[in-house]
Amino acid sequence: MTIAHAAPTTDGPVDGGRPAAVRLTGVSTGYGSRVALADVDLVIPAGSLLAVIGPNGAGKSTLLKTIAGLLKPFAGTVEVLGGPPVREAKRIAYVPQAELVDWAFPVTVGDVVMMGRVALIGIGRSPGAVDRDAVHAALETVGMLPMVDRQIGQLSGGQRRRVFLARAMAARPDLYLLDEPVTGVDVTTQEDLMAILEAESELGRTVIATTHDLASAARHFHQVAFINGRVVAFGPADLVMDPALLAATYGGHVIVLAAGEGAIIDDAHHHDQAPAGERHFHDEPH
Repeated sequence: MTIAHAAPTTDGPVDGGRPAAVRLTGVSTGYGSRVALADVDLVIPAGSLLAVIGPNGAGKSTLLKTIAGLLKPFAGTVEVLGGPPVREAKRIAYVPQAELVDWAFPVTVGDVVMMGRVALIGIGRSPGAVDRDAVHAALETVGMLPMVDRQIGQLSGGQRRRVFLARAMAARPDLYLLDEPVTGVDVTTQEDLMAILEAESELGRTVIATTHDLASAARHFHQVAFINGRVVAFGPADLVMDPALLAATYGGHVIVLAAGEGAIIDDAHHHDQAPAGERHFHDEPH
């Protein structure tokens, strides 16, 4: 039985006339000589709020990095916002998993969010009023403006997630690529961040986020992509509770509760195999 609901890769508008924000055709990608994702055909309409789900090491982070242009595919083509990822880099905000950050680095909350403006400011130039206004607005949106001068390592996990979303928002992107943006945060923070992402989607911006929380994917997102070395399925978020798709994606690593909710029992603090030399900094206890 084929369980593939990947969107077609035809040219032109998709999904009710919306243009494609991301189009992958015959893409195989990975690290070194190891293929992490194979034969990916995927079209994501502009304005999508898409959850990417799958077990540990399934290629979820790899998918985001490939769309961002950080990984060059072994085969196939990647089109983002109407062109190659490198050409449209200023319109893309990529936020890696929190564990990739060195929290001891001596920068403030304001410094971190201003980093989202660097590509727009240009090398060797100082931030102007427009850049400061963008940082102020982003921090206000995520509720972190009072902590603008706080060193980033002094924040809680949930506060850090808010700051890194603010950094992405300060860039005023058309495409958000977020790796586990709400994993391990309290319910209030999760609801706040998802409300912000939904608002961005309603404004026509495209949000693609990996998540281990199936219940959150079903409740908050509009579409879902099932990933396990390939695209197992793609479609509306209510597919998250389809037992056949869950079995095809997770095997024995997911529990479907009688009430219809799902819970992943894999360790949520993970990442796909990284390139040689990439360091990972894990949260220190507070």
